[in-house]
Amino acid sequence: MPYKADRLENVISIRNITKRFKTSVFGGHIMALNGVSLDVSPGSIFGLLGPNGAGKTTLVKILMGIIRRSEGEATLLGFNAGDMRSRRRVGYLPEQLKLPPHQTARTALEYYGRLSGMSYADIRARRDQVLELVGLQGRDKESVKRFSKGMQQRLGLAQALLHNPDVLFLDEPTDGLDPVGRSQVREIMRRLQEQGRTVFVNSHLLQEVELICDQVAILDKGKLRYVGILDELTPSDGTTLTFGLAGSTEQINAAVAEIGGGEIHDSEANGSELQIHVVDQSESDRITDILRKHDVGITRLTRQRRSLEDAFLDLISSGAELEAELV
Repeated sequence: MPYKADRLENVISIRNITKRFKTSVFGGHIMALNGVSLDVSPGSIFGLLGPNGAGKTTLVKILMGIIRRSEGEATLLGFNAGDMRSRRRVGYLPEQLKLPPHQTARTALEYYGRLSGMSYADIRARRDQVLELVGLQGRDKESVKRFSKGMQQRLGLAQALLHNPDVLFLDEPTDGLDPVGRSQVREIMRRLQEQGRTVFVNSHLLQEVELICDQVAILDKGKLRYVGILDELTPSDGTTLTFGLAGSTEQINAAVAEIGGGEIHDSEANGSELQIHVVDQSESDRITDILRKHDVGITRLTRQRRSLEDAFLDLISSGAELEAELV
């Protein structure tokens, strides 16, 4: 009896996955994955992040059963990774999908649908719906070889959705799309999540992941640097404010002393600046009132919250420093 995604505690469960690729007949190897463990809950949009060569695609291919793991355990939809019962309920968009150039969008979907075990009747019942969803209606009878890279990416997404999967693996799904296309792909992912489906996004585009994912994992050189909810990496418990100041040194120093914190920076380009971390709007208002009280003008005010890119770079650099210390 197949598992239902909504009855599973985790749609994906990975424990201590290791993958080694041989580099020579004399026993040399590359460690593509090193003891990776993570869980993906049903109905989530999960982002797997990492620089090129981090092992992201290798991990997805292990879950799909395309390649075998060297060590560890992995399950997908309650079955061992690679089990045909789970693979039939998964949609997959590879990073570089090669579309037959002689096909049209309609015939290409027939081809991929048959590979997924769908009948012609089922394909025809779903085809127009997914073509409209990805924005290819009206272009579906054109030769694929005339498609732009973005249009080919949309067709790749359509083939991944055609058999109505429970889980969708998307490898760099917005690659080649313009801002409108990227926004449409994000909207599609949100619709799938609303339907209770699980979306697993493999990407190096941090801003895209930050806009759509509620759980993330960061992979670097085959090692997991972080796994958890996005808010823990980019906390909303405050922001850094930078006030541009106009006034005498005495006025500014007196105001900062009363504020009781922050750092003053002086430069020829920006003049005097006060940089300070605040947790809410009332604290920002208090600082503004104190500056005005001491006749210090505010020439500008900028806010900077810790971004996913900041967190990502910190994790990658700290991992590299740790490895250097162990060598």
